[in-house]
Amino acid sequence: MREVWRMWNYSTMVVLTVLTAGLFAAILIPFKGIPLIPGVTELRPANVIPVVLGLLFGPAGAWGAALGNLLGDFFGTLGIASFFGFWGNFVAAYLTYKIWGNVSLERFSQHWWRFFGCVLLGSVACAQVIGYGLEVLHLLPFSVIAVAILANNFITPCILGPLLLRLLYPRVSRWDLQWQELMDPADQSSGPFPRLGKCLVWLGGIGGYLVGLGTSLGLAASWGVNISVAEGVTPFMVMLIVGCFFL
Repeated sequence: MREVWRMWNYSTMVVLTVLTAGLFAAILIPFKGIPLIPGVTELRPANVIPVVLGLLFGPAGAWGAALGNLLGDFFGTLGIASFFGFWGNFVAAYLTYKIWGNVSLERFSQHWWRFFGCVLLGSVACAQVIGYGLEVLHLLPFSVIAVAILANNFITPCILGPLLLRLLYPRVSRWDLQWQELMDPADQSSGPFPRLGKCLVWLGGIGGYLVGLGTSLGLAASWGVNISVAEGVTPFMVMLIVGCFFL
């Protein structure tokens, strides 16, 4: 996770962060008038941006997604939930590029399955972070917000993501704007336990989402397990956070 902090020492990475944030917000804002859950979330075709620019710009794409989502919230959905929206969108882009790894995007057609896996993990992690926050704050049930976020974050990127990558990657590569080319190798090294980190983020992301959904829908209670959503999801949230630092 070193690159997440070290990127601020590179002026081009900072510019790419601002570019990502501005583009994300510019696409988000016009769709604020098509709410899925009024005051909380809306139809978001812009969610393809964190995925694509996360793969291309790495940590700049992750910070840009977080800041762009916060900027978009100023146009109708700003509130305490925006804190969780900031980190949820950060994690969505962060996990996408970390799980993709060092595989060249030139070989995308050979690794399409990896792309859909990255998008799925980023989507459930984002849904879990935001759903957990809103559940703890008693603003919305986990089952309501998490399902809406998963649909928003998974469907559009899976449809538009490959098309945008095919369009943008050759140009970004030609202009030497991929994050691996911009940052010193010492500033983008893996965390202390990358393999363990991958196991933890998958278990924490998928497991936390399913436990949160099942608990929120009352399935746990029907099986005789009387726990709240927060109690059920918290261990998986810890796994997810620790895993992110290990990657």
